[in-house]
Amino acid sequence: MKKLLLLFVISSLLPLAMVAQSLRGLDKSPLDIAYFPDNFAHDRKAGEKAIIKVTYSRPAKNGRDVFGQLVPYGKVWRTGANEATEIKVYQTITLGDQKLKRGTYSLFTLPGETEWEIIISKDLDYWGAYSYEQSHDVFRTKVPAGKSDQTVENFTIQFKLLGTGKAVMTLAWDKTIVEVPVSF
Repeated sequence: MKKLLLLFVISSLLPLAMVAQSLRGLDKSPLDIAYFPDNFAHDRKAGEKAIIKVTYSRPAKNGRDVFGQLVPYGKVWRTGANEATEIKVYQTITLGDQKLKRGTYSLFTLPGETEWEIIISKDLDYWGAYSYEQSHDVFRTKVPAGKSDQTVENFTIQFKLLGTGKAVMTLAWDKTIVEVPVSF
């Protein structure tokens, strides 16, 4: 009887082991979310509302030369890895020098050595920038690109409050820092 029970238990676990072995592994560029106010979902205060939410993947430098090499200058970039970066605004804001109405958009960039174009597109839910179409742009705005003394290993997007109604969205990777003015 014990042998029969053991055989039953083993045979019932076998399909589970087969399923577990066929599951995809961890993504090399993990998904992350940047909120404004910064860390909104975690540190939310009573009555506080989100203004911006950016969902993106965080590729790693891994010893590579990033901008100008891995991410070419002058070519539209998905602003992260995997799916195109998504930006959701909960109220009308100004991003750079352009008004952006409440809604969900894709965030692309056109990196340059000293200046980046920030691109807001109405296209959503596709992989990378391979299907990017300029005719679907909501707007483009230009911002300066700066250099950092410290290396940022994983691509990062963060928001920082500058004062009443003003913030900055920082894009950082390797030794490049781009700050996009935000007002609301």
